[in-house]
Amino acid sequence: MTGSVEMVKNKGKPPVFCEKYCIICKGAREGNKLCKAIQNIELKIFGKNGCIWGAARTRYYGVTPDKKLPGNSMKK
Repeated sequence: MTGSVEMVKNKGKPPVFCEKYCIICKGAREGNKLCKAIQNIELKIFGKNGCIWGAARTRYYGVTPDKKLPGNSMKK
């Protein structure tokens, strides 16, 4: 786990929009069915990493926008 913490520390500021403020992605990860349906359409249009904010989240955390961050993440 320490290795992943080191990896995140070296990537600069975390991309917070997709994680905390995007109504669609945040709602989909929390289980909202409408948000999940919209997110699935978005992922089909933009690819598996999603929009520019989802792609930034994927690069930073290594987790696509439709997946929750694993365990005790640094999404504070």
